[in-house]
Amino acid sequence: MRCLPSQPRPHWREQCESLGFTFHSIDGRYWDETKAYRFTLAQIEHLEAVTEDLHQRCLEAIDWIIREEHFAPFGLSPSAIQLVQRSWRRKEPSLYGRFDFSWNGSGEPKLLEYNADTPTGLLETSVIQWYWLQDCQPGADQFNSLHEKLIARWRQIAPRQPMYFAAQQDHEEDTGNLLYLLDTAHQAGLTTRYLPIEQIGFSALQQRFVDENDHPIEHCFKLYPWEWLIEEEFGRHIAASEIRFLEPAWKLLLSCKAILPILWQLFPEHPNLLPASFTDNLSGAHVRKPLYSREGSNIQIVAPGIDERSDGPYREEAGIYQAFAPLPRFGDSHTVIGSWVVGDAAAGIGIREDSSLITRDSSRFIPHFFIE
Repeated sequence: MRCLPSQPRPHWREQCESLGFTFHSIDGRYWDETKAYRFTLAQIEHLEAVTEDLHQRCLEAIDWIIREEHFAPFGLSPSAIQLVQRSWRRKEPSLYGRFDFSWNGSGEPKLLEYNADTPTGLLETSVIQWYWLQDCQPGADQFNSLHEKLIARWRQIAPRQPMYFAAQQDHEEDTGNLLYLLDTAHQAGLTTRYLPIEQIGFSALQQRFVDENDHPIEHCFKLYPWEWLIEEEFGRHIAASEIRFLEPAWKLLLSCKAILPILWQLFPEHPNLLPASFTDNLSGAHVRKPLYSREGSNIQIVAPGIDERSDGPYREEAGIYQAFAPLPRFGDSHTVIGSWVVGDAAAGIGIREDSSLITRDSSRFIPHFFIE
């Protein structure tokens, strides 16, 4: 795994925007093709195997939590627990997720967290870096089958009724990711409709969710966190309705940082897991993470010579402690690998860089390739 300089294409902005990637310059620079990461085929195959293994471990952990009714660490209300249990017992399908790893290409990738409910970075991983590869590394390959796997997965789980796609209306990044997913579903043959989440209503008479024209919503892909949804007036009606959401409610458990100590408890010494605990009893360098923090908010790193922390709205929230696995450093940047799973299969990687050890929503996205 090497970080190599790369010459930016003169037309990259126009191409990104023509592909729907309008948020390429968050905080001045988000998409960054002044460099690229090169992998070997063996490294890519190892990432693929690790991703699929951890995905199965996560499914086993969910099954254990629900069988044992081990919900206390998640801080959920009884009604939220019922939604989780119901969705798991119904075997409601999942579409996708993203594991974040610390790895420099040697040894074992270490799982930092699992973005299982509302992961973003899809468009740049699936489409934008693929176009970059064709232009800049036409003789190489890329760990990137996201587009094909998403279409295939939609065909597996396609409902007979229209699938609504909902996100916050004024959030450009979420809307861009949502419309890309809508397009993959459309290519799979689904009937699709876009609807800002603010326009979803609930009919007390019919006991069902409806769109702006009072048409019933029976299936909805929401790019909106479950932990927000269940706390709002909107979410209080879910149990009484027959709406089916993607991602399903059981994904709430995997997207919560509480899953990290549970995984370590169930699979101690797993080579791709880091020691994790609900109490500050880890020896040595560690990281504190709020249970439901997002986009790198309120993370604290405690290590020799390091006392780094990020701001955010989760300051008072309960958290977990995880052994510190420093992000590999290439030049002046720290690198995290986001490894995607669609259905049960690994589907590609996206790489983020930051001058900080904490990856945020504004951290730069860097393309990659591999040589056989």
